[in-house]
Amino acid sequence: MKIQTNEIRIGNILENNGKRCIVLKTATFKAGKGGAYIQVEMRDLKTRNKVNERWRTSDHVDKLEVVSRKCSFLFSDGPNSTFMDSENFEQFSVENSILGQGEKFLKENMSVTIDLIDNQAVAVLLPKTISMKISETETALKGQTATSSFKPATLENGVKIMVPGHIEVGTRILINTTDNTYSGKE
Repeated sequence: MKIQTNEIRIGNILENNGKRCIVLKTATFKAGKGGAYIQVEMRDLKTRNKVNERWRTSDHVDKLEVVSRKCSFLFSDGPNSTFMDSENFEQFSVENSILGQGEKFLKENMSVTIDLIDNQAVAVLLPKTISMKISETETALKGQTATSSFKPATLENGVKIMVPGHIEVGTRILINTTDNTYSGKE
């Protein structure tokens, strides 16, 4: 479906130069003379590379029709992960390359949303925040408690993130899955 570039929103999946890309950021600019243009940051769904494009706001792009399905994660077996549709209980596999970093955060029976184009999975959306346990962290240095300083920590799944100085080993924290950052204490 063709849409004007000023209708592009974050999360849209566009056909760009024969590639399917998900929109990460948009910004509209108006130069002194001339028309306005839109700067769009996208991620290629196949290669996972970022792409930046700039179009006039009067241009048109192809927006792909996406069907979203609520699913539960069942298990991972090497290059694929298996999910079950929450409505009809149908099981299907998705390549782990589509999951990207999200693969490390999947837990059994976790509810996710899978975006499909022509019955082919193009994106797996995890819950906005998930609970994880700290398995390893450095001790806070004296004097760092007065300021909001962060220290490195390792989660139970092996992912390294930065956490506030008061977080210790064994603490359960909330992780923002969109950028893999500390979101709060559980």
